[in-house]
Amino acid sequence: MKRIAALILLASLSTGAFALEPFVVSDIRIEGLNRISAGTVFNYLQINKGDRLTTEEAQQAIRALYGTKFFSDVELERDGSILVIKVVERPSIAKLSIRGNSDIKTDDLKKGLKDIGLSEGETFDRLALDRVQQELIRQYYNRGKYNVSVSPHVTTLDRNRVSIDIEIREGKVAKIKEVNIVGNTAFTDKEIEQNFESGTTNWLSWYSKNDQYSQDKLSGDLKKLQSYYMDRGYADFGVDSTQVTIAPDKRAMYIAADVVQGDIYHISGTHLLGQLILPEDTLRKLVFVKDGDLFNRRAIEATSDSIKALLANIGYAFAKVNSVPKLDKQNKTVDVTWYIQPGPRVYVRRVIFQGNTRTEDDVLRREMRQLEGSWYSQAAIDRSKIRLQQLGYFKTVTIDKQTVPGSDDEVDLTAKVEEQSAGSLTFGVGYSQYSGIILSSSVSQNNFLGTGDHFTIGAQRSDYLTSINAGYYNPYLTENGIGIGYNATYSKADYSSLGSQYASYSNSTKSFSSTLGVPITDFDRLSGSLGISSTKINTYSGYTPQVLVDYINALGHETVHTWTGSLSWVHDTRNSYWAPTHGGQLTAGVNVALPGSTVQYWTLNAEANHYWPLWKGFVLYLDGKVGYGDTYGNQKYANTTTDYTPASGGNSQIGYKAGQTIAFPFWMNFYAGGVTDLRGFQDNTLGPRACAGYDTTSSNGKPIVPQANGYCPGSTYTYAQPIGGAFKVLGTAELYLPLPFLKDINTARVSLFMDVGQAYQNVQHFSASQLDASAGVSLHWQAPIGPLIISLGFPFRTQAADRQYEERIQFTFGSQF
Repeated sequence: MKRIAALILLASLSTGAFALEPFVVSDIRIEGLNRISAGTVFNYLQINKGDRLTTEEAQQAIRALYGTKFFSDVELERDGSILVIKVVERPSIAKLSIRGNSDIKTDDLKKGLKDIGLSEGETFDRLALDRVQQELIRQYYNRGKYNVSVSPHVTTLDRNRVSIDIEIREGKVAKIKEVNIVGNTAFTDKEIEQNFESGTTNWLSWYSKNDQYSQDKLSGDLKKLQSYYMDRGYADFGVDSTQVTIAPDKRAMYIAADVVQGDIYHISGTHLLGQLILPEDTLRKLVFVKDGDLFNRRAIEATSDSIKALLANIGYAFAKVNSVPKLDKQNKTVDVTWYIQPGPRVYVRRVIFQGNTRTEDDVLRREMRQLEGSWYSQAAIDRSKIRLQQLGYFKTVTIDKQTVPGSDDEVDLTAKVEEQSAGSLTFGVGYSQYSGIILSSSVSQNNFLGTGDHFTIGAQRSDYLTSINAGYYNPYLTENGIGIGYNATYSKADYSSLGSQYASYSNSTKSFSSTLGVPITDFDRLSGSLGISSTKINTYSGYTPQVLVDYINALGHETVHTWTGSLSWVHDTRNSYWAPTHGGQLTAGVNVALPGSTVQYWTLNAEANHYWPLWKGFVLYLDGKVGYGDTYGNQKYANTTTDYTPASGGNSQIGYKAGQTIAFPFWMNFYAGGVTDLRGFQDNTLGPRACAGYDTTSSNGKPIVPQANGYCPGSTYTYAQPIGGAFKVLGTAELYLPLPFLKDINTARVSLFMDVGQAYQNVQHFSASQLDASAGVSLHWQAPIGPLIISLGFPFRTQAADRQYEERIQFTFGSQF
């Protein structure tokens, strides 16, 4: 019997190193298998019965079996004409545990280990474990932890199994103690390092992690350093060398970079060469440097990008514009030439949509501004992407171009979308000492059955309010974007149970309206609507503010019928529906109670907001709103029986005088305060207030006038009741913060906010001194339970009568589908 040593074969020794007499294999017997099947061995062996086995073939067979990594030892023996294969299986991993890690999650580590074959149930390979150890150390080095230790412990178990325990001691992060740029004399260290991601510890380091060393961050900082100089005239600036030193205790890092500033250069000439396609005068308008200017690499690159973008908008999708600066070191000047290679002019053959499993293709196609069969336009493609994002149906939108095989003047566009919940099933549960438990629910779908139509139905129930509403809107009744919608509501409210939180009266309203929307431009839309409503109002003597009682008495009946007409305009340049980062929205709308209505009035609502992307993911948002209402025609209500003498107390008093016209309907008044309005204050509690009843101590029966703090002496209620006003202003400044652990801003956004606003009796009563203001932090989170908004507001400017309505924490949540 002859044995072929596996280790000798693996070492690939020459055939003469041992003797093997070739023989014909009559049978194959495998010994030593436990978990591995014989079929697996035969699949790798490639030796069959009847084959003539030589030394070279035996070597190949052993290499193949070792290459499976299933076996720790392989031997071939000959028993007559029978080939005997003896194997020793590698142990299987029965248990894999990791402990001591905090910077890297265990699940993430195990996923990475599984990718290289180290996981429970797999065959154990000692070499793989060594590679894992080195990889883990490398990952911690990238996080600035240079004194990390990774100690794998392998325990042998019965039935040829092992247990692996990886112990990690992460240690402390090595902090950057010094960044030294050697050779810079033109600028201060603070100037050139202001945009560095690497730096010494400061008060924001806990957030920015700038004091943690990373090779990638350092490379990026050196590029920023080069750009800083080259954008300020130093055309031959260079980084000569960099040194990174770590302290013996591996807790401190020292970074030094030697730079060569060079000299300041000026532009001596600019040239456009190649196939210009367009008149040179047209392209010259896109050249952002001129003779005599300081050399500026950013402006030179911006010129290349602008010319390329212009050519891309007229069909040259693959245009190249290369800038070539030529330095004259003697005269310290630079001559810049842009070489233009437009390539073939292409048109779009097809537009393909991917990822829209619920949404119909037509819904996406009608938003596309790049049409099939027309010349390629990058501007139209960019606008198409924004319009798709503004729908709110998609989490991400990308539009890629692909050349058509066999054609150099055709491309196909593929719009890839990732759908997200466009509908919501929202439940609200709240409690207050005034209104008790508040339950609300609504079902809305902005993409009804994938058609792009909007549908909503909602209901709310509390101790004082019952309301139901339903609406439907088709934004594309016609192909050119004319939309039509319908809305119906019913509400019944009895505010008398809320004490002095709201004006004490009850009403019930039924309404129906129809809306027609017409696109004016790609950014502008006009909408008009007609509707009818009926409102029945009940007041309570001694409990309802007297000014409201007098108003209803003057009307002569409690039911108000209204024919309404409205016209609104929207200008929308936002880049996204859910989480915009730039662009804004302008809206203005007029609502009129038409002639024939019980009360003829009009209201104006206008809003302007904008988003500005700032440094490193910060986004500034500013918003301003105004609402105003008044009556028109000959309708007048002259209060000749009572005298509401103004008293000190700002917006806490009404200030109506005897004989003054009181015409604007109080149930249409504007209010301020709430989680979506003026945060830090309860909903609809800010604005004018009035007391209930008359002053019984007065000989002429004057109504009770609230004091400055809202107190109503002798009234049924201790404090004045909010009744709203015909004029309202609101301003918001919000700073959205980047979350380093969250890449997708559509999932969550955190902001710092400041709200300022108030409601007034009318525009003549406006006073900036009466504005309330709050500041705080807000979280918008697409949580598993649905959209969640939490605001923590701190009023820092409050009228005396408004302090009782302060509310620090406000939230709302729902569930999406």
